[in-house]
Amino acid sequence: MKRIIILGYMGAGKTTVGKALAEDLKCQFYDLDWYIESRMRKTVKQLFDERGEAGFRKIEHNMLHEVAEFDNIILSCGGGTPCFFDNMDYLNQQGETVYLKATPDILHKHLKMGKSVRPLLLNKTPEEIQLFIQQQLTEREPSYLKAKYILDVNLMDNYEKIKITVDQLEKMIGIEPRR
Repeated sequence: MKRIIILGYMGAGKTTVGKALAEDLKCQFYDLDWYIESRMRKTVKQLFDERGEAGFRKIEHNMLHEVAEFDNIILSCGGGTPCFFDNMDYLNQQGETVYLKATPDILHKHLKMGKSVRPLLLNKTPEEIQLFIQQQLTEREPSYLKAKYILDVNLMDNYEKIKITVDQLEKMIGIEPRR
């Protein structure tokens, strides 16, 4: 096993699944946003505020090309990562890409429960967030669907279901857990 790269919209559970998968497979987990924050010494929100989305996406692209070269990792990408530059083609060359697919309603529910700051959702009403998710998912899904594997995560709402999802992912990719 070299690299498993997890993609999907914000709130799909990329970090949750990625951490559980890394623990199962006894390998290192990287969240691209966290990697960017540690390298740049600024939050994603600060980078968005200072450089705008275009500036952030350039940083993200460069950092992706660093971390996606590491061996034996699980990498969780930001929701927009596959949709810019040649990132999706690059990711498919670097490892096993998995799209965590969820409906806009499930994504909205997960984002409401989440505690992290989502720069693209700031200052939006719940109705505006719902519409934004639907519109952006429609734009981004063609990139996500280029992933080598697609895993439905609509029912991933407790620890046991997360475990089932990770087991499904391992079977899908054809790897044995090292438990």
